[in-house]
Amino acid sequence: MRVVIAPDSLKGTATAADTARAVRSGWLDERPEDEVVTVPMADGGEGTLNAFAAAYPAALRVPVTVTGPDGTPVDTHWLHLPDGRAVVELAATSGLPLLGGALRPGTATSRGFGEAIAAALDAGATGLVLGIGGSASTDGGRPVLEALGLTVDAPGAVDRSGLRPLPTGGVVVLTDVTSPLLGPTGAVAVFGPQKGITPDRAPAFEEQLSGWAASLPGVDPATPGAGAAGGVGFGLLAWGATLAPGARAVADVLGLPALLDGADVVVTGEGRFDEQSAAGKVPSVVRALAAEHAPAARVVLVAGEIEARLDDFDAAASLVVLATQTTGEPDDALRDPLRFAAIAGQRLARLVG
Repeated sequence: MRVVIAPDSLKGTATAADTARAVRSGWLDERPEDEVVTVPMADGGEGTLNAFAAAYPAALRVPVTVTGPDGTPVDTHWLHLPDGRAVVELAATSGLPLLGGALRPGTATSRGFGEAIAAALDAGATGLVLGIGGSASTDGGRPVLEALGLTVDAPGAVDRSGLRPLPTGGVVVLTDVTSPLLGPTGAVAVFGPQKGITPDRAPAFEEQLSGWAASLPGVDPATPGAGAAGGVGFGLLAWGATLAPGARAVADVLGLPALLDGADVVVTGEGRFDEQSAAGKVPSVVRALAAEHAPAARVVLVAGEIEARLDDFDAAASLVVLATQTTGEPDDALRDPLRFAAIAGQRLARLVG
């Protein structure tokens, strides 16, 4: 059989590339004669830069030191593509994992992302591809714009005169969510809890974002994706950027649609498969592409945890369940995810084969 393995990363535990290799290893242990192709995916969050680096072998990683989400320096890099564009990943500059588990809902900042963008522009980037998944903050992207020259006075009046212009090639923002900035499906309500925003503090954060939106009346806070990355999507819209579905854009860059042609089995996955996974995350996009380019293929899922219905998949494997069955310790899936990803590959190959 021809098998295409195209997972996202297991957030905070294993990269997409390592996960794909582990699943492939397990699959081939069971079915060594199969043709197995790996296509590590991303959706604008962690791993987006690596996905572009894989698609453009001549791209250069450019080191940069920026302000991390907790205010301390972070050594990271951005990617200079051969065509002159730059890829900057928010997860690598202002991401939640950079806090090391110490959530800072009131003080975490996205400023480092803006600093990395400024560094890319200083280096002559002709266009920008910005991945904004995995943020640690809920600041509306104001620090990003301040790093790019925006000033805001004490009463909240915005001065755009010093804001850097967009590069000639434009700015495309890759995001995996369609949430607006405000309201019951906005940045605070949906993503605040994972960043440490408790219900009693949520109204104050909502009020801050509402005031920030009011200071930029030319941008509609209800725009789908404005609430991405704690509102960084809104801030970038105010700069003039264009939002795009992240996973589909990465799939196109990697040539995944063509690689799916003739596939018998498609394996996808992510760290946690839940109700949000259907809204443009990697598994839903890979599944849709498989239906279009390999309609006869069986589509299966590998995930750290599975918390949603699996109606659209032919089979699935949860690493937490596998760890529980194997060692009796579900937390082993976090401690050694690649071991259980390989077991998942082996079991799915046995089941599907």
